[in-house]
Amino acid sequence: MKKRLIAMMLCLGMSAALLAGCSGGNQASNDYVTVVGYKGIEIDDIDEPEVTDEEVDTYINSLLVGYSTQEVKAGDVVNIDYVGVMDGEQFDGGSSQGVDLEIGSNTFIPGFEDSIVGHKAGDTFDFNGKFPDDYRIEDLKGRDVVFTITVNYINGDVDVPELDDELVATLSDSAKTVDEYKKEIKKQLEENKQSDYEAQLQSLAWDAVLEKTEIEKYPEDKLEEYSSMMMEQYESYAKDCDMELEDMLQSFYQMSLDDFKEQVDTAAKESIKQELVAEAIAKAEKLEPTDKELDEEFEKLAKDYGYADVDALREVADDDTLRSIVIQNRVREFLGKHAIQVKE
Repeated sequence: MKKRLIAMMLCLGMSAALLAGCSGGNQASNDYVTVVGYKGIEIDDIDEPEVTDEEVDTYINSLLVGYSTQEVKAGDVVNIDYVGVMDGEQFDGGSSQGVDLEIGSNTFIPGFEDSIVGHKAGDTFDFNGKFPDDYRIEDLKGRDVVFTITVNYINGDVDVPELDDELVATLSDSAKTVDEYKKEIKKQLEENKQSDYEAQLQSLAWDAVLEKTEIEKYPEDKLEEYSSMMMEQYESYAKDCDMELEDMLQSFYQMSLDDFKEQVDTAAKESIKQELVAEAIAKAEKLEPTDKELDEEFEKLAKDYGYADVDALREVADDDTLRSIVIQNRVREFLGKHAIQVKE
């Protein structure tokens, strides 16, 4: 788990490269990279975010589907989650989420689809069934099973309740009227679109800066570290499949071990390049975080990555790794704010 998470973070930066650097004007450099013209980098023009009344109504309607009293009937296509349990334990292939199922298609074992009939969106219930004696999987033939099924929604035209002030009180903690609720939803959608817009600006600016960056050389120790980590990750995958790495690469990716090593080298260099560029710009623009700011940023990272707290996050990534992620995030945000959009 630790190696896999660190490998995922690798593309954002594995550890802080505390390198001596210099800058002058719109340029940043250190012993390894030179970045020129990063502030005010030109990128393709993208549309400003806008939320229409139609989008607000569509979003609200999608929420109202969950409050529909319409019951599932034969022929409906429903979206469900299910968890299968045998002898008190879940089993391989017995659980799934977000599955579209036509009632009456006989896709599942006898009785499964019939048990959904009469339920509504949001209902969760248990179905006690049995796999047929001639079931295609030997280990499941004739065995009793309990499926916990959740009806997410009914596809197609669904009767939804009318949005009124009484329902608004259920949907919102602050809005009191339909008009207030629509304004609340519009603001929420605008914030979401603005966040996506800024992320797109940052991504375009970051890619443009990386393209203009001149690499003098790569730190050999870091290159070896990253390459080894990637190799170990895939060797672990191969072991999980009870295969040798070379056999797994050939079977799953139609790739030789030598070709794979070349790709690993390229990926490691790209990750290091991103680290070095971020460090150089952060130093030039005084974006390097203080210890107090790092503590705050670490807490945010823990939340974003789904960890209970910073201590839990530190079990899978050291402080250098997390600091590098923080710096790259800050640099990307800086570049996005100062980028110049150019219309074609």
